[in-house]
Amino acid sequence: MSKLIAASILSADFTRLGEEIKNVEDAGADIIHFDVMDGHFVPNLTVGPMVLRAVRNITQLPIDAHLMVANPDHVLEDYISAGANYLSVHVEVCHHLHRTLQKIKQLGAKAGVALNPHTPVSALAYILEEVDFVLVMTVNPGFGGQSFIPAAFKKVSELKEIRQKHQMKFLIEVDGGIKVDNIAQISQAGVNIFVAGSAIFNSQDYFQTIQDMKKNCIK
Repeated sequence: MSKLIAASILSADFTRLGEEIKNVEDAGADIIHFDVMDGHFVPNLTVGPMVLRAVRNITQLPIDAHLMVANPDHVLEDYISAGANYLSVHVEVCHHLHRTLQKIKQLGAKAGVALNPHTPVSALAYILEEVDFVLVMTVNPGFGGQSFIPAAFKKVSELKEIRQKHQMKFLIEVDGGIKVDNIAQISQAGVNIFVAGSAIFNSQDYFQTIQDMKKNCIK
């Protein structure tokens, strides 16, 4: 399976967001990662569908919208109609997860489920056949720039084992603390999509950082 770098604009300079997105696109990012926080499910507020629509208008890259919100079902259509290609919801807040995933697919996006660091893979025991990707949070959601939580390796390995054993096709995505110097080890655990924010946007050379990540994650 492919190894893809998703640039998280949570760490971008929002005073020149369009330029930042163009820069990471030119630097070789595969996906734009778009974090949505509502101040309830996580202790932060970020951006909404109007900003996503603006991002859609300036990039050809797929947009991966991660909904860290208390009531995702109320806003699925807003984000997908604005241009999200991938959309993930948290298992912790979805009371009817199967229905939510089906709705995402009906609206034309890839359907993903996100797991907080404390949430076990077993929470997805009867839904994995319905998902296009699983987003493993490798930090506590809410803020960028945090350190990778090592316990996430076990969770990723468990998902990889299930995928192989049952011949499933879902992708494994990780978000939080991904750096040039740890991406190789994380990749070997079975990850397909690497969300990187501060590692890219705080670097002096986006192109070099993204290319180093790609090189390291296929070692």
